[in-house]
Amino acid sequence: MQRLLIVEDDIIICGGIKVFLEGKGYAVDCAYTFSEAEEALQHSYSLVILDINLPDGSGMELCRKIRSAGNIPVIFLTANDTEKDMIEGFQAGCDDYIAKPFSVELLNQRIMAVLRRSAQDSSGDLFHYKDLSVDFGKMQVSRSQVPVKLSVTEYRLLELLIKNKGQVLTRESILGRIWDCDGNYVDENTLNVHIRRLRQKIEPDTKNPQYIITVFGIGYTFGE
Repeated sequence: MQRLLIVEDDIIICGGIKVFLEGKGYAVDCAYTFSEAEEALQHSYSLVILDINLPDGSGMELCRKIRSAGNIPVIFLTANDTEKDMIEGFQAGCDDYIAKPFSVELLNQRIMAVLRRSAQDSSGDLFHYKDLSVDFGKMQVSRSQVPVKLSVTEYRLLELLIKNKGQVLTRESILGRIWDCDGNYVDENTLNVHIRRLRQKIEPDTKNPQYIITVFGIGYTFGE
């Protein structure tokens, strides 16, 4: 069953969409604030329906974070209906943009269309190296076919290294592109902690790592 996240501060609108989409066979969660959405996004979703105006942050900024962290499709559902708003939404990385008021049936059709496109694009989302497998579309990691539970920051770190496989990433480069679940960029000490924990979870032998390789004096690279 595909799981959707609705990020909408209007409880009545969110509840109505949730009931309708559950009737269409989806599992649906609701988040009413930016911070609730960030917490919810530590779990895996097939698609996010996102309002721009949230009480404690911008939906545009949340969309950028979702897009930088993975490939979860995003549909904006918002009262901000000017051309400028729509252009900004697509520039932030959304896959579709629906202005309020809206038809729930139209929303369902848009969801199905975006999920179809996402499924067609997902073939490049699978990564295998030795006994490590990563499904970027689902944000799932496994080793020897056994699921590995990573924190959001650990996953982002692993994804960054894999997608730059063959390159040495400096510590400064990594620090400028990784943040924690609260939206704060990690510091030097925190990066060391995340590297150590990530190795403990994915490396067969942490004393002789084969995935997260330290290039002394520079940074890290993925694989040999």
